[in-house]
Amino acid sequence: MTSLGELRDRDDGPVGDQFVHLYGVSWDDYERVLQIRGDRSAPRIAYLEGTLEIMSPSRDHEGLESWIGCLVEVYCLHHGIEFQTYGSWTLKERKEERGVEPDECYVFGTAVPDRPHLAIEVIWTSGGIDKLKIYRKLGVGEVWVWRRGAIKVYLLRGDAYQEADGSEALAGIDLELLASFLDRPTTSQAIRDYRAVLEAAARG
Repeated sequence: MTSLGELRDRDDGPVGDQFVHLYGVSWDDYERVLQIRGDRSAPRIAYLEGTLEIMSPSRDHEGLESWIGCLVEVYCLHHGIEFQTYGSWTLKERKEERGVEPDECYVFGTAVPDRPHLAIEVIWTSGGIDKLKIYRKLGVGEVWVWRRGAIKVYLLRGDAYQEADGSEALAGIDLELLASFLDRPTTSQAIRDYRAVLEAAARG
């Protein structure tokens, strides 16, 4: 995996992920594209007020989102937090003319709401639709955005997102610490190392 320094300093210009943007697309056409794609997790499809985005994630993009998800799950298991994973759950609302598929998303606790408590987005390649403009009208309370080696937290406040210092969905999680394990040579090594740090902290 790429080193942390390289992740922070990388140029996220239009290379890696592949985007197609179509304009003047009706909601019914968006629904038809979803039907044609079917239950597969790629390509990812987003819709914002007539603009349709079809994105084919690169191997690096897929790797990072999976690694972040694995480490979130390690944290939850360590702290006894019940969670359910929903991957690229298709979230959409015709009235708001918005639809999106997160890189990863989670529900915490045992109830199943109609929206995830947490959505995670990886920006490996710039040029995509601003997903926060979609999420805010879909009522997703918290979104994490990974870009250039760092994870930023956005909390829904009224009708807009505000960048926050920490997570509310997973209060107490150190996202700078979590992101520091994304340079390990394998996912399993990242999991072992992160778990060891959490266990050491618990022992005091």
